[in-house]
Amino acid sequence: MKNTCLIVLLFVFSCGKDKVVELPEINQSEISEIKDISAAYLFYDETLPDSLELNRKNLISTTNWLINVDKRLTLKQAIPKIKFLQEKKQKSEHKNENAKNYFTCNDTSKKNLGFVEFTNVVYHNKDFQDYVASNSNLDFSNKMKIDFYASNEIYLEFPLFDITSVLSKENNLLNNIKLILTNELKPVEIILSFNQNLTFQNYISYKLMVSELDLKNVTISNYEFIFN
Repeated sequence: MKNTCLIVLLFVFSCGKDKVVELPEINQSEISEIKDISAAYLFYDETLPDSLELNRKNLISTTNWLINVDKRLTLKQAIPKIKFLQEKKQKSEHKNENAKNYFTCNDTSKKNLGFVEFTNVVYHNKDFQDYVASNSNLDFSNKMKIDFYASNEIYLEFPLFDITSVLSKENNLLNNIKLILTNELKPVEIILSFNQNLTFQNYISYKLMVSELDLKNVTISNYEFIFN
């Protein structure tokens, strides 16, 4: 099972049905090969009530998991299934602590598959303000929040809960972050917050865009928020 392209073909043929996952496209992936794998598929299916079908029959808990999510699915549709798979692996009696989870993507630069790791991502299906209200004992100072809306608007907030927030365009996002944090000497953690109506393609594109940020003392939180 080293050839990941072959896995997709075998799955489609073995099912005897014409099912295709349109993978999210990325410009370049740092990870292009993964060994010891098993795969799950989140299909986009307009004939179903929630337009989603999950196939996880071939998952083996001790392997690296490749989660193939159709790029047309919204986060509202996909994230609950992704969380379900994460919990399934975490609760397995036969765990491999070294096994990781990846989203499979179409790397257009290499015309091959690329992979985005999400092993340690913790998804919160709630607004960030609600999370803060229920965790008032936590320190939220020196955190920047980035809200990605389905309308393609992006808002930056730093320090958190200031009245003023910065509206950014996608092509200026990294520059705007750098301008805001240029004179910040303390470590800053960036928290990503996504509207539930964004497509999975939007989600992957935004995540990778922020990951390209190269600033000293700036990290990206493993906590991600999905808001209405």
